Amino acid sequence: MIGIFLDTETNGLDYRKHHIFECAFKFVDLESGEVLISYETVIAHPEEIFNASDPESLAITEFTYDEISMGRDKKQVSEEIQAIFAQYKIQRGNSVFICQNPTFDRMFFSELVEIDIQEKKQWPYHWLDLASMYFALALKTRNTKPWVTGISKNDIAKQYSVPDEQNPHRAMNGVDHLIACYEKVIGFNS
Repeated sequence: MIGIFLDTETNGLDYRKHHIFECAFKFVDLESGEVLISYETVIAHPEEIFNASDPESLAITEFTYDEISMGRDKKQVSEEIQAIFAQYKIQRGNSVFICQNPTFDRMFFSELVEIDIQEKKQWPYHWLDLASMYFALALKTRNTKPWVTGISKNDIAKQYSVPDEQNPHRAMNGVDHLIACYEKVIGFNS
């Protein structure tokens, strides 16, 4: 089973008016923990989209318009992602997405690869989240309740002595931190 550890960075929280600025993922063999491939890219947008950014989002990611203007074309990124998924034969039954916030990430990832294309290619429709994994395990095995410890990725990391995610928030930092937390919370089966 392949875990698609994925993170996106955007210029706001509202998918109806904001856009994906960065996408990163790693395919990880969930048995061995081996990283099979790593991918990250910044996506180009015109200045008017950058100027419509939520200031709090930009404060977290620290993206500048120069970085965004030098990003890669969305169509090219979509084609690359589809090629990588095809190369690794990603489909339902052999892989799952794992994110910190899958609802958010799926909405913005779909800006790169539309849902109809994902469906046609039979990509996984299971988008799992670390917080729910931690929540269930904490209720079952830990003395401290998850609503006391918190369920943000950094809160979960603290429970397992994993350092906070690096700043600024960038997609590959998020992926690497997610994998480190997953390894402590769930573990690999090797």
